[in-house]
Amino acid sequence: MRLVANVVLTPHLRRFFDLPARIEADGESVAEILAALDVRWPGLAFYVTDEQGHLRQHVAIWVDGRRVEDRLGLTDRVEPDGQVTILQALSGG
Repeated sequence: MRLVANVVLTPHLRRFFDLPARIEADGESVAEILAALDVRWPGLAFYVTDEQGHLRQHVAIWVDGRRVEDRLGLTDRVEPDGQVTILQALSGG
């Protein structure tokens, strides 16, 4: 039986989509986790990825304390009961 991942989002994303601080989502990769979240909160995946499903420039995703390596396909593995953190980076000066 697969355990779900724990997803943590920044306060901005939580407010924008009216999300709780922590969410459980099933998936074995970052892409699958985002797809599962998008079913529950339509538009969330597109907010953090572009039209091709690539991670947007000002978004960072960490899995168990490591920044995702595959920003294009989001194939980084998420272990059962792992933690996925989605951050929206600020830009400008």
